[in-house]
Amino acid sequence: MRLRIVEVKPDMRGIEVTGKIASMGDVKSVNTRFGPAQVTQAVLQDETGSIVLNLWRDQTRMVREGDRVMIENAFVRTFKDQLELNVGKDGKITVLR
Repeated sequence: MRLRIVEVKPDMRGIEVTGKIASMGDVKSVNTRFGPAQVTQAVLQDETGSIVLNLWRDQTRMVREGDRVMIENAFVRTFKDQLELNVGKDGKITVLR
């Protein structure tokens, strides 16, 4: 299901969103129940709004600020009253050229 960011709601799954990486945070090392991992937060923006995009492991190196990307098979969670877009193991990030 292809959505604009303004249409993204909590607990949605299997969604597709296209936008520009407006900003990226610093990559941090964390320990998870699956072992050590790298994580960062980016802001994904389209003409309707913006949303936090959580990037894990290899995803942290896939995109740069200013890239236009398509996120496929993503899911949405709420953390501290803020919507966050997540790309799980079945999801895909494509940098559009």
